[in-house]
Amino acid sequence: MNELGLDPNQALAWFPHEFEAPYTLVRVSAANANGWKTALCDAVRRCYLSDSMLRTRAQALEAELQGTFESRQATIIKSKLPEPSATMAGDFGEILIYAYQAAKALPRATIGPKKWKLKETRTKPAPYSDVVQFILPTWPVPSDQDEVLCAEVKMKATDNGKSPITDAIDGCAKDRTSRLSNTLEWLKDRAINENLGTVQLAHLNRFINAIDHPEAIKRFRAVAVICENLLNAELPSAPAQASSDYELVVVAVPNLHAVYNAVFEAAKGSTLPPT
Repeated sequence: MNELGLDPNQALAWFPHEFEAPYTLVRVSAANANGWKTALCDAVRRCYLSDSMLRTRAQALEAELQGTFESRQATIIKSKLPEPSATMAGDFGEILIYAYQAAKALPRATIGPKKWKLKETRTKPAPYSDVVQFILPTWPVPSDQDEVLCAEVKMKATDNGKSPITDAIDGCAKDRTSRLSNTLEWLKDRAINENLGTVQLAHLNRFINAIDHPEAIKRFRAVAVICENLLNAELPSAPAQASSDYELVVVAVPNLHAVYNAVFEAAKGSTLPPT
């Protein structure tokens, strides 16, 4: 969360739980959702492009891109962020749940890869598990209190005929059987060749080489982020009983389509002042 410039305590207020059984229902207020345009724009841009990289590239490309320092940054940012599409919607849902999981882990701190930086193309989602984060309370000493948080996230901002709750549950099953393991191995390969920010190779090896360390806790979530006016039509697909294998979280956001488009539009202008 620190890499994104977000305060987990502030984010915690965004996600009030209406109830927690047999699943967790979160209702985001209209005031908080409308405020994300300002509160999340820098964080969203940093999910794709760090401050240091943005500044470095804008300086390095002064001759090629010409224009002002601010306009060069805007061109670079635009080249990284997705255009309005299902990919943008999916990315927003994942980033939102990245913040949610970090906030709900308080007072413990989470770290996690910003998988959106690792995309091969901005027109497609990042591969493997949607959101992966780690809680390592005694690091660098591994303990049986270490946790890996893994969330499968589905978005529904418009009435498109899809079932985000069912789809999230199905995807979460894939995380539990093999996809999380594959994700950690993929992240390890990336960490060998590039800087993943707060996530280090040793963190990944702690969970990959599980038999060499105390048994860690794995927490899986199936998350459906749904526009509030579509919520009542979707809730009947939620299981009547909680599962011991995963937690189902349903997040209702007013005017979701307009909100995430406004956040990404603001993120395009998330430029840095000249030094």
